[in-house]
Amino acid sequence: MHIVHYHLPGLFEFYGFYKLFLSVFFEHREFFYEWCDIGSIYGAPADCMWGGGRAGFGDNLTDDILNLMNEYKISPRLTFSNSLLEKKHLSDKKCNEICRKFDAGAVNNCGVIVYSDLLLSYLKEHYPSFYYVSSTTKVLTDFNLLVNELERDELLYVVPDFRLNGCFDKFNCLAAELKNKVEFLCNECCWSGCKDRKLCYENVSRKNLGEYCPDFVCSAPGGNKGYRFSEAMKNPGFIGINEILNIYLPAGFTNFKIEGRGLGSAILLEFLLYYMVKPECQLKVREMMYLDCMLDLF
Repeated sequence: MHIVHYHLPGLFEFYGFYKLFLSVFFEHREFFYEWCDIGSIYGAPADCMWGGGRAGFGDNLTDDILNLMNEYKISPRLTFSNSLLEKKHLSDKKCNEICRKFDAGAVNNCGVIVYSDLLLSYLKEHYPSFYYVSSTTKVLTDFNLLVNELERDELLYVVPDFRLNGCFDKFNCLAAELKNKVEFLCNECCWSGCKDRKLCYENVSRKNLGEYCPDFVCSAPGGNKGYRFSEAMKNPGFIGINEILNIYLPAGFTNFKIEGRGLGSAILLEFLLYYMVKPECQLKVREMMYLDCMLDLF
């Protein structure tokens, strides 16, 4: 059987959580499904100008984070998906310092999740070891545009908009080399009929640039309730472990992204329990995590 590669949220945001979780994962591998591994952990620190998708809130513990990823030979990914970057922003000292450290120090090459072609060109010139992931914040809901993105040589992975997840007949017709580049977003809770998704991402981008703007107000049904995993499971674009094992994996798709870096570590744990831990071992892992650290409920 092929191995499922999960790409997990919270590189900076949940450093303390992963310091414990990764020790559990590698020391008690028998608790976890043998058919999955951790392909990468992604995120961005607080006050990160190049950041996008979600406003980062993690401390800038760059050296500690890099050491943790190197200890377990996991690829770190920098979420630099700001959609509104201009040339003047490329010289940002903090973002470049993070890039220098990860470019030089990552045992498994560092990835960068990008929206801006301007930033992509800059990073390719200055940080040669990086690989690149096309961000779902591009909101590519036209399958032909997605195929164009997959065919770009400079991109190693592409994360489609979650609303394309159901177009399996089209995905199944892709050539094998393009299938290998698709990274499905599994657990999005956003309303599938949302027309404002790109505006929501742009609001986050403006905030990361330090611009004053009011918070984005979601007008989607249930948008005022916040994230609910139980509701995400009802989403037409939701991909659960049964779909992964019985539909996607046999067809040659092996990369799956879990969202959640803007949520609390307690709900992040529930994601990982569901996607990675054998049902009979979930309580064991939950107890190890809860008893050994204080999880944020929200």
